[in-house]
Amino acid sequence: FGIKRDSVSRRWIRASSRKLKEFQERSLSELDLVVLILDGKWFGDNEMILACGITIHGRKVLLGMIEASTERYEVCRDFLNGMVGRGLKTDKDVLVVIDGGKGLRKAVDVVIGERAHVQRCQLHKRENVVGYLPKGRQEEFRHKLQGAYETPGYEAAKEKLIHIRAELQPLNLSAVNSLNDGLEETLTLHRLGVFRELGISLKTTNLLESI
Repeated sequence: FGIKRDSVSRRWIRASSRKLKEFQERSLSELDLVVLILDGKWFGDNEMILACGITIHGRKVLLGMIEASTERYEVCRDFLNGMVGRGLKTDKDVLVVIDGGKGLRKAVDVVIGERAHVQRCQLHKRENVVGYLPKGRQEEFRHKLQGAYETPGYEAAKEKLIHIRAELQPLNLSAVNSLNDGLEETLTLHRLGVFRELGISLKTTNLLESI
């Protein structure tokens, strides 16, 4: 119809850029969030750090995203501070679900502080631990770790993890160190007494995958 392809492309870029700017700058001050899920995900060849919140009524809200080649502390801190500047509340306790990235963990400490109850992703932890083992033992310990994390009670789940740690001791010290790193934070839902009700949704950062 006489419309050039590059003209359509330019109009699409302008329109989508405008919508993205509106999305990234919109106010978050009206959201009553009880959960914050943060992780880096790959979108094609680009890594995106995503933030999704869950309100007190259970509604999922994509809060923001940033394209970054790394999850360094400075990048994650500025990302969180940007959301705080848009009204993200940090004056109430919030469950923060993250993987084991040290930059993101430090940023949560600095920006949100003691109000953050950090739940480390159990799937990331499980795969990090078994990744140090010979292939012939990986499925065995994957099953054991999964069984421990699926145990609802805090004391019972922790006891199983300590037993697994003792089994790993003569096999691979790197696997032991991986399990020790942030072990308590992988059991935050258990410690809060809500794993049975909320574990399926909040024991991992996989909720971000569908986004």
